[in-house]
Amino acid sequence: MTNQFRYTSYAQEIIFGPGSIAYLGEAIERFHWQRLMLCASGSLRRDGTIAAIEGILGSRLAATYEQVQPHVPDFQVAEALAIAGKHEVDALIGLGGGSCIGMAKALSRGMGEQGSNRVPTPVIAIPTTYAGSEMTPVYGVTHHGDGLARKITVTDNNILPRLVIYDPLLTRKLPAAMTASTGINALAHCIEALYSITRNPLSTAAALGGIRAISFALPRCYVDGDDLEARSEMLSGAFLAGSALAHVTMALHHGLCHVLGGTAGVPHGVANSIVLPHAMRFNLDATAPLLAQGAEAMGISLAGRSAESAVEEAIQRIYDLIGQMKLPQRLRDVGVQETDLPHLAQVALQSRAVQSNPKPIRDVAQIEEVLRAAW
Repeated sequence: MTNQFRYTSYAQEIIFGPGSIAYLGEAIERFHWQRLMLCASGSLRRDGTIAAIEGILGSRLAATYEQVQPHVPDFQVAEALAIAGKHEVDALIGLGGGSCIGMAKALSRGMGEQGSNRVPTPVIAIPTTYAGSEMTPVYGVTHHGDGLARKITVTDNNILPRLVIYDPLLTRKLPAAMTASTGINALAHCIEALYSITRNPLSTAAALGGIRAISFALPRCYVDGDDLEARSEMLSGAFLAGSALAHVTMALHHGLCHVLGGTAGVPHGVANSIVLPHAMRFNLDATAPLLAQGAEAMGISLAGRSAESAVEEAIQRIYDLIGQMKLPQRLRDVGVQETDLPHLAQVALQSRAVQSNPKPIRDVAQIEEVLRAAW
């Protein structure tokens, strides 16, 4: 039981449901936004999603930046900032996954820093994956210098998307591999929210609801991407996962995933898939009663067994699901060299998320142990 907690509430409008993208124009009128910039990736141009947004916005779409790369490179932020300034943009749309929405957040803050009133530009998020960035006041930018890449995260309540539109129809085109990897990312948000050192009753309730939804829907979405019932349930689970993530401090798992992405170039969802079972096992002795709630939400009975036993079964189920969805399960399979592990561990030790782990991490050797298990 949590006896003490702090909770910060954010002002967001959420529109959820099949076909809800049709409400975008009406919502923009209510907010009196007139010159919008769209941040997206090339795949959304190819599948027709960007064209649909262009049709809704018409002349109100002042600019489009559709080359967003994974992990939001700093040079792309600079390019997009110049475009936004040239077109005098008054609102930003992040359409796609965590990187596209993260780009919109980075621009929001950057435009605020450049403006005379220092107020970030409003953000609209339209997620087409399950990454959860739309619900958080956090984004990461990968900085390049001295031949090295390092992902730095920023937290700013002012860049949280004001409007989020969840349309399950937009996720039906999501490829199976991306469905799987971003789905595991959402599950990881729920898992870490359960044992976060800043957890609260609402974050725990959202995390458990997210685990139930994801456990039911993710395997179905992977098998049949056109299953609208499963897509809707999965997107609902991602919303709950993002809500949980937004109100707690993350820990070892997400700290490692950010380092693997920003420093080693591992896609974020894939990093989640590789690291999650190992991070859960590392934290098991310190968090078993909390993680047992998640095991129960997955449908695992707690009757007549220890919390540790139930969590071990949950870890195995998650590992098996990741394998069934043909996601990589070892760092060596995604280009990480064994000689890279000490450096990655050293970078991760500086992470605020790693330092907030419920099982204290005071030595780089503890992190390297987890990375070697995952390698």
